[in-house]
Amino acid sequence: MRTTNLLVALLLTATATFAADWPQWHGPNRDNISTETGLLAAWPSDGPPLAWKIGDIGAGYSGVSIANGKIFTIGDLDDGAYVIALDANGGKQLWKTKLGKTGGGGGFPGPRATPTVDGDLVYSLGQYGDLLCVQAATGKEVWRKNLGSDFSGKMMSGWGYSESILVDGDKLLCMPGGAGGTVAALNKKTGALIWRSKDLADSATYSSLLPVVINGVRQVIVFTDAHVAGVAIDTGKLLWSGPRKGKTAVISMPIYKDNQVFVSSGYGIGCNLFKITGANATEVYANTSMVNHHGGVILLGNNLYGFSDKGGWTCMDFKTGNVVWTEKKLGKGTISYADGHFYCRAEGGPGTIVLIEASPTGWKETGRFDQPDRSKKNSWPHMVISNGKLYIRDQEVLLCYDIHKK
Repeated sequence: MRTTNLLVALLLTATATFAADWPQWHGPNRDNISTETGLLAAWPSDGPPLAWKIGDIGAGYSGVSIANGKIFTIGDLDDGAYVIALDANGGKQLWKTKLGKTGGGGGFPGPRATPTVDGDLVYSLGQYGDLLCVQAATGKEVWRKNLGSDFSGKMMSGWGYSESILVDGDKLLCMPGGAGGTVAALNKKTGALIWRSKDLADSATYSSLLPVVINGVRQVIVFTDAHVAGVAIDTGKLLWSGPRKGKTAVISMPIYKDNQVFVSSGYGIGCNLFKITGANATEVYANTSMVNHHGGVILLGNNLYGFSDKGGWTCMDFKTGNVVWTEKKLGKGTISYADGHFYCRAEGGPGTIVLIEASPTGWKETGRFDQPDRSKKNSWPHMVISNGKLYIRDQEVLLCYDIHKK
């Protein structure tokens, strides 16, 4: 009997290793790549089976983060913007904590950042710059700051703070923007200021920070409307920078590989690749083949995948900037990756969601369905694949699909 019980315990432990939490924006590595396997490679004509849905998480464009059996998001309710925790097994609300006031967003009201889970704490940023740390178990407030009033922050334009907070070691890193320094590091347990990036004082953008190690130094890549730069996490020192002019709104995350940084933004600007050498960022190429507004770009192997305002869904060579293929079978939207496939979501119309093979040989579709319970707003939240489930948010509605092979 003991042997049998031990075997069962070992099997359960082994099975659990395939589960993958998604504790922050774009996942554990901020690359929007899920490491899960055993997922459906094709969908029925009406899409994968719906596990559950809820419709009371508030308005806005925040995504979801998932950790330790809980789902965290942010939404505008009647009397304020709230951080909300749900049970991942069915979506029952566990708690909600007020973050700030509702609205904002320059015609697109509601919060847009995704909470970050670090151990027993959750960090969230509201559209007005309210930064809140709460206990993951109860939602009890631990500390709060405001990027505007506490740090004299400045955004590049008027749609409100949108970045998803980064926690690295004992520090919380965020972008107040402005003359005091684009980036700030706070003590993650108390909110006390540790440093500001005084040598980089650009306005804050809508992009989020990317942690990397370059030449042995841990740093964050910062993507502003004037520069691409590296800032040391330990000290806030500016390590390198390269001029890169953005327009209106810089949103998409930078991508890093082999001492090279790729960035893309919309409004006709396009994309650039920079090579980092010492304190310099030398431009390798600049083109308008990947004009990614806000749906994200994923690097898989040596190719970049995402939606370009110029040519539609695009596969582009990371090193050269040459286009590998383009496709217009789906409208503009977001992209996520798991188990050999891309999950693509159109922002407009019925909010169509398509499953394609992640391949440099072309658009190979293996599933498509229109999102039910569709709002009248653009479906901007990025989809999340976690623990065999596909999570799709559209304003007050959160849909959870079972995509695990049976």
